[in-house]
Amino acid sequence: MGISARKEKILQAVVDSYIVSCEPISSSVIQSNYLPDLSSATIRNELATLEELGYLEQPHTSAGRIPTAEAYRLYVDKLMPKRKLSRSELNIVKQYFNHKMTEIDEILRSTAKVISEITNLTSLAVIPNVKDAQINDVKIVKLTSNTALVIIVTNLGVLRDSMVELGEDFSEEYFFAASKFIGQAFKGHTFKEFTNVDKIVKDVKSEYKKLFDAIFKLIKNYAVDGMPFDVAIEGSSKLLQQPEYSNVEKAKQMLEFIETKDKLMPLVKKDGAPEDMRLNVRIGKVGGGETSPECAVVTASYSVNGVNIGDAGVIGPIRMDYSKVVSVLDYIGKTISDLNEEKPNLNNPEQDKK
Repeated sequence: MGISARKEKILQAVVDSYIVSCEPISSSVIQSNYLPDLSSATIRNELATLEELGYLEQPHTSAGRIPTAEAYRLYVDKLMPKRKLSRSELNIVKQYFNHKMTEIDEILRSTAKVISEITNLTSLAVIPNVKDAQINDVKIVKLTSNTALVIIVTNLGVLRDSMVELGEDFSEEYFFAASKFIGQAFKGHTFKEFTNVDKIVKDVKSEYKKLFDAIFKLIKNYAVDGMPFDVAIEGSSKLLQQPEYSNVEKAKQMLEFIETKDKLMPLVKKDGAPEDMRLNVRIGKVGGGETSPECAVVTASYSVNGVNIGDAGVIGPIRMDYSKVVSVLDYIGKTISDLNEEKPNLNNPEQDKK
C-alpha cells in the first residue's frame, strides 16, 4: 500500500538527514531544514504514522526517528534524488580508465578500485568464469626465435596474454599462417569443450602440431583449472570508518561476511538478459540467515557489445548515499562501453601501445 505525498516528503527528509548525520532526526529539525511549510505538530503526527507503518523507528523515547530497511527500500525505488558526479569524481574515473583495456579481469578490478575510492565504501566485483566463453579468434605473434605471444579473443573480450615456448626457431611467416589455421580451427568452440583435441580438430597439419598442442594445453588449463568465478574486494578497511561498525562485534561479523566469497556471489549476481547497466539493490539481512549482518549491497551488471562481462558495486551499512553510489555505477558503465568502442589491432598488438 502506498503512502501520501506528504508522508513521502517527510520520509525522504528523514533518510537524507540520517545518511549525512547518522543521528536521529526530530520533527523540529525536519520543519526548519526541509519542510518549513508544514507545522512541527503535523510532522510529528506523520512521523508517528510512518513508525506504525514500519518505515521509521525511535531508538529512545525522547529521541528522534531513524529510517528502517523498508524506508531505504522505498527511498531507492521512488524518492531518491538524481545526482551528478563532481568534476573531481569524474576525473578519478578517467584516471583509472585512461588507457585501453581489453582483459576482462583488468576492467573489473579497476572498476572495484574506482568505486571504492569515490564512494569511500567497500567495493566488490565478480570476475566471470570463462568456461562458457566462446572463442572468436586466436592470434599468435612471434616474440623471440622460439617463443610466441598468444592472444585468445572471446565473446567476453580478450583473455590475459600468454606466452608459449616451442624450443625451436620459426619464421614470422610461419606464425602468421599458423595463427590463421588455429584461429579458424578453434573459432566457435567454448572453453569447456577443450577436453579432447579430436573433438576440436580431427586433422592438424604436421607443421603446426607443436604450436597447436601448446595452445590447446593453454586453453584446456583455462577450461579445467583457470579463471573460476572470483570476487575482487577493495577497501575492506573502509567499513571501520562507518559509525555503524564502531561496535567491535558488528565490525568483526561484517568483515567475516565479506571475506566469505561464496556468500557474496549470489548477492552480486542477478539473472536476466544483459543490459548496459542493470541495477541490483539488496537492503537488510542480505545473507538470508539469522547471523547475516544487516547491510546494503548495490551492484550493476556491465556489458560490452551486448555481452555481460561481470558485476560490480558496493557493500556497506544500509545508511549509505544511494544516489551517489548509483551515479558512480552508471557513469562507470558508460566509461567501460567507451573503452571498447575502438577495437585493438590484434594483428599488430604493438601498434596499440603507441
